[in-house]
Amino acid sequence: MLRVVRHYPALLALSAQMGATLLVGLALYLAVQLVPWRPTWLAVGLSQGLIAAVLARYLGLSRWWCGLNLLFVPALLLANGAPLPSWVFLGAFVLVLLFNWNSFGERVPLYLTGSGTCRQLGALLSEQLPSFRFVDLGCGPGGMLLSLARQFPQAQFVGVETAPLSFVIAWMRALPLRNCQIRYENLWRTDLALFDVVYCFLSPAPMPELWAKACAQMPPGSLLISNTFEVPGQPANQQIELYDWRQSRLLLWRMRGAV
Repeated sequence: MLRVVRHYPALLALSAQMGATLLVGLALYLAVQLVPWRPTWLAVGLSQGLIAAVLARYLGLSRWWCGLNLLFVPALLLANGAPLPSWVFLGAFVLVLLFNWNSFGERVPLYLTGSGTCRQLGALLSEQLPSFRFVDLGCGPGGMLLSLARQFPQAQFVGVETAPLSFVIAWMRALPLRNCQIRYENLWRTDLALFDVVYCFLSPAPMPELWAKACAQMPPGSLLISNTFEVPGQPANQQIELYDWRQSRLLLWRMRGAV
């Protein structure tokens, strides 16, 4: 059961929230019994958020999820006292859901590729033949993909995305570019045999399955590039440190084709 839950970061985040709530609730109950002092609800919320963030980090979640766990309950408490209509909170929830829909099915939260990474990718792609084919598995709003498509007009770029709002934004931004296509497509349905370079910025959970898919489909000599996340038991042929605040790195595998 634990192995299944670890594949779904949203469930881990929820588990951290529930665990923190139980711990804070127990502490409040004991405090009521032993001392006359009563903390404010905001102090309780901050305590719960801090514990939830620590638990999320302990469970192996990324800093993005830890930050979300830290701020979730305090933000609810602050919003509860604000003169805002209820639809505002529903709208905020739906907005987050539309950007992170694939966290539930594909186990991939929204990660944005930084400008430094984009420059390094550009340097790597300059070593390819001019008409190379590139796919971004989970392109998000498409910023990195569109930048590379403008830089290499003779190449063909494809981005696949299943988070609805991210897809719509990327698709609209790509309309002026003839060499860039955005598909509303699950990454597991994408035929990797069509591409010379496959790029991903996913999460640890899907990497073993992605490696198996890449080995089965990618042609010999093609390049698999993962931002930050490793393939267990498969050392990369090359690693490039990016020296950003996330301590990111690019991991490169030169594929040998199906075995």
